Amino acid sequence: MAVEEDSTATVAVPRKQFRPGPILVMIVILAVATGLRVWALGAIGLNSDEAVYAGQAASLAGDDTLSSLFPIFRAHPLLFQTVLSVGFLGGVSDVGARLLSVGFGLGTIIVVYLLGFRLYGRKAGLVAASILAVMPYHVIVTRQVLLDGPLTFFAVLTFYCVARFCLERSARWLYSAAAVLGLAVLTKEIAVILLLAVVAFFLLRHDVRVSARQILVGAGITLVIAAAYPVSLLFSGRIGTGQNYLLWQLFRRPNHSLAFYGVEMPAAVGPAVLVLAVGGLWFLRRQHSWRETLLLCWVLLPLGFFEVWPVKGYQYLLPAAPALVLLAARAITRTSFSWRHLRTALIAVVLLSLAVPSWLAVNPAPSATYLAGSGGVPAGREAGRWIKDNLPLGGNVMTLGPTMANLVRFYGNRKAYALSVSTNPLRRNPSYEPIDNPDRQLREGGFSYVVWDAYSASRTPFFSEQLMGYVEKYHGIALHTETLNISGVSTPVIIVYEVRP
Repeated sequence: MAVEEDSTATVAVPRKQFRPGPILVMIVILAVATGLRVWALGAIGLNSDEAVYAGQAASLAGDDTLSSLFPIFRAHPLLFQTVLSVGFLGGVSDVGARLLSVGFGLGTIIVVYLLGFRLYGRKAGLVAASILAVMPYHVIVTRQVLLDGPLTFFAVLTFYCVARFCLERSARWLYSAAAVLGLAVLTKEIAVILLLAVVAFFLLRHDVRVSARQILVGAGITLVIAAAYPVSLLFSGRIGTGQNYLLWQLFRRPNHSLAFYGVEMPAAVGPAVLVLAVGGLWFLRRQHSWRETLLLCWVLLPLGFFEVWPVKGYQYLLPAAPALVLLAARAITRTSFSWRHLRTALIAVVLLSLAVPSWLAVNPAPSATYLAGSGGVPAGREAGRWIKDNLPLGGNVMTLGPTMANLVRFYGNRKAYALSVSTNPLRRNPSYEPIDNPDRQLREGGFSYVVWDAYSASRTPFFSEQLMGYVEKYHGIALHTETLNISGVSTPVIIVYEVRP
């Protein structure tokens, strides 16, 4: 046998019998999860990353306009974009793109239930699924056209297969985990951290043995599947794209402080979930088994990596969130309560503490600031569509930052270049083309239009002052302004200028 008998197991093998109760509960959970994820889904247009991934999918689908503005090969693998491109064959839709992400999010909730069921029983699976269904972090990210929602789906499915391997001692589950892990890498290359988490788990648990042959076969399966992306780069002549992106990630400046996740994640995941997960590990420490080791490796490896890594994105830790959910569900269902209704009350309080901020997140108050990965860019779609309808096709657009440049390209169908993109190859995303001597290009008529936006200005005041200096120098005229009602005041957030040398 590949795995020793687990003497610490406390969960009986599930009996094959029909139980309508859990199915009805899951239907309610999925209905609530769907409602939170599709409510006002198209109220705010795409953000920068969403525009890029949707633009890539449109290029894959053969869209004549967007294919010239969004190259297929940019920074990440293309599994999600390829699936999305099938839906774009009938026409590009930002809401349609987001619905695909919603689908992956709902699929994740189902697999979390299955994993919780296998690890700790049916009640734990249902509690875990209900927590993830209303967790602000998962709700917010899976409403966007981002790679991290699909990556989280494949992460949970990977660890589900690993758990089945540990429970059933069948190598087919290990090989299934390897195959799913390959798909995760094809979704976003950072999924290799999940591989490290699985390896760390097997190294730490001496009661779970894996043969050398199984390791080699599993590694081969992952490599063969994941190799699809570099092979496609090689045959397309774009192998340098991935290399340039890696160099940029290694040498770029930190985009957030070390405290970023400590500040942002508790509210996103839910303080109650964190308290239950950590508290359960302590109070139930005598029941510790390979299950908790697996979940801890799942959480700690990504957290440690991104805490050290200079680049910290809001959505990057989402693949680790389901492990916290499962630990919290374990604490709720395994801790003894003297009052039989206390557990039900605790579940209700936890879910309410998550559902309220989730509801507020899908109905955000207008703001002139923006955190990448936390939602769409207010008024960005409207400004882009105005540009599409009113500016000549040949007019190049200068924007303050890459965020607005991507939105102008996706919604406005015009070439746009960002002033803040560095001319130093080591300090810019290789996907973006810098503006060489912007003053000269404005003077010679290379740019006829300039777009200022409050979101980029709040992050890069230096470039905002520089751009507005060019507007003044070259007799800029405000052609269009997008405003938001912020605290009762009509506030300009995007302004389109025409400039003349």
